[in-house]
Amino acid sequence: MYKVFVNDKPLFLTNQVVKETDFQLFLLETVDIEQLIVKMFNNKIKKAYLYYPDEKEILKKVKEKIPVKKAGGGLVYNDLGQVLFIYRNGKWDLPKGGIEKEESIETTAIREVEEETGVKQLKITQKLQKTYHVFKRGGKYRLKITQWYEMKTKFKGNPIPQENEGIEKVVWLNPEEVKIALGNSYENIKLLFEEENIVK
Repeated sequence: MYKVFVNDKPLFLTNQVVKETDFQLFLLETVDIEQLIVKMFNNKIKKAYLYYPDEKEILKKVKEKIPVKKAGGGLVYNDLGQVLFIYRNGKWDLPKGGIEKEESIETTAIREVEEETGVKQLKITQKLQKTYHVFKRGGKYRLKITQWYEMKTKFKGNPIPQENEGIEKVVWLNPEEVKIALGNSYENIKLLFEEENIVK
């Protein structure tokens, strides 16, 4: 099962038929996906399941219905065990961004962290999960698939927010501060921390 966030609300891609309680179930084959997304963006639907019988094909089918943008991002630790966070659009987030032509996803993740935060000397230590969310750009909805990596750095300078990307602050947060920041973050960022058991 995949969990896609639409305006921070979950859209589950599943091959299980589940009895409806607090959500709506749609058939992937027949659904007008844009209509569904619009309803989720407008808070008319809080939680939905998209059903397709073949789990291996389900994401492929969704990609046929909505354009995909691939991105790479970093969950970055310094020597003090603090995590690098950015503050943008009134929420705490992790640095990430879109893949460029001829670029590997690992290179994308490192480049985006450097550009958005000014933090250098990054080393990938572990491949983390992918997250999925729908966003709107130029009047069109797109599915962003972000591959996350755990990174370490010995960087000692001051992080610099990439202001032309709307980033207001870049900070290192200790585990207690991370918990507070996650209270004002996105669901897919929270998912990263939950699933990787990073906040002990």
